[in-house]
Amino acid sequence: MLDLFETDTVIDARRVAVAGMSRYGKAALLAMAYEPRLAAGYIASSGEGGAKLHRRRRGEQVENLAAVGEHHWMAGNFLRYAGPLTADDLPVDAHSLMALAAPRPLFIGTGADASDGWVDARGMFMAAAAASPVWRLLGGQGLDREVFPAPLTLTGGDDLVFRQHAEGHTPGPNWPYVMDFVARAFRRAG
Repeated sequence: MLDLFETDTVIDARRVAVAGMSRYGKAALLAMAYEPRLAAGYIASSGEGGAKLHRRRRGEQVENLAAVGEHHWMAGNFLRYAGPLTADDLPVDAHSLMALAAPRPLFIGTGADASDGWVDARGMFMAAAAASPVWRLLGGQGLDREVFPAPLTLTGGDDLVFRQHAEGHTPGPNWPYVMDFVARAFRRAG
């Protein structure tokens, strides 16, 4: 799509963002890692295999992604970490994938842990906090804190932010914050 956008004079292909929720949040995060032309991203409730730390034993686990009917979402080499290997044997974790998007603007959002616990909001925040030094190394801003914020708190920063809304497995309540975040980022970029 970006190749096509670059040929259309009506579209500013330098300001294309990607967004995805749940499984598509995993895909959007992977797209940010592999496609440097994506200017920003909104990763919503991506959970295990996305923005949640693999080694954190809460919510969805590697074993869930490797289960019958689910395993087609992940590469064959990943499946072995559901046995005989474990998530602790993985050479990288979600913060490593997230850091590949740096220093571009990235919004990590999720639903309330009480109603969207499968994605593990705290584990997603922990991955963003662990990836933050890469944003700073590359001249951007990482998260403005290392302590998990209360629900409905938008962390500060221009390049990497986190917000847990009060509803369940939906990206909707965070969209106004995402739109403001991306608009500010695009204004700074000129």
